[in-house]
Amino acid sequence: MPFHTSGAQRASSTRRIQLLVLPLLALVLALGTTVAAQPGPAAAATAPKVVIVVGPVEGNTARYISNAKSYAAVARSLGARVVEIYSPNATWSKVKSATAGANIFIYLGHGNGYPSPYGPFRPQTKDGLGLNATAGHGHNNNKYYGESIIKSGLPLARNSVVILNHLCYAAGNSEPGRANPTKSQAKTRVDYFGAGFLRAGAHGVFASGKDSIAPILRELLTTHNTMSQIFQHDPAFNGRADFKFSSKRTPGYTAWLDPYAAGRYYHSYVGSLVLRASTVRNGR
Repeated sequence: MPFHTSGAQRASSTRRIQLLVLPLLALVLALGTTVAAQPGPAAAATAPKVVIVVGPVEGNTARYISNAKSYAAVARSLGARVVEIYSPNATWSKVKSATAGANIFIYLGHGNGYPSPYGPFRPQTKDGLGLNATAGHGHNNNKYYGESIIKSGLPLARNSVVILNHLCYAAGNSEPGRANPTKSQAKTRVDYFGAGFLRAGAHGVFASGKDSIAPILRELLTTHNTMSQIFQHDPAFNGRADFKFSSKRTPGYTAWLDPYAAGRYYHSYVGSLVLRASTVRNGR
């Protein structure tokens, strides 16, 4: 026959069950919140990889590092995996190792371009990266790793994009205090500076001599836009005297220069104009 409990016994039993269940429910909810807030290893592994490098630039190094840290914050806020390498520890070995599989590679530092007042084109030192010759020895400790080293040694991801910021020569510009380039000189500088990175696997190279590259970075990490659209959406884009030409150094690609005035070349792109940001992020 059924066993009947009194009302007081039923209430006591219900209370004991509540005391057991409620803490368990709270724990489950807390764990669920934690998992949602922190993506697991699989999600992190598929996030686009952004590598940011600042080479030694003497008294300007601290300012360049400050700029770089702001770019890193933007990239992380948009879900990217970010690796930062700064002078006085930005050596070639460290940069090469960290860059493996990078979807977006950002460099701030000295630019040693061609043509320049410093003699003929030397692929070992021209149109690449100015890094620390040895680690931990200050911001005057510079060594150039040129096109020939970049193209064979920088392990970028497929369909990656490179962004060069505050360099001399990369966007066609001259060094401070030097004469403005002719149109022909500016074209050659952009074409040459992009060649090593494009041959290393990148499909596009942006160069911005003066402005923040955060708008470019945001579009690369959030949109389906083409590189052509991203270049034009950049607040630095002037568009009153811009022009394109087929790359001679890297056939099949297009160079696009956007001077803001005669001889003032600080904004350029060379690479595929139809490459999409989503393809850059996916690496395929």
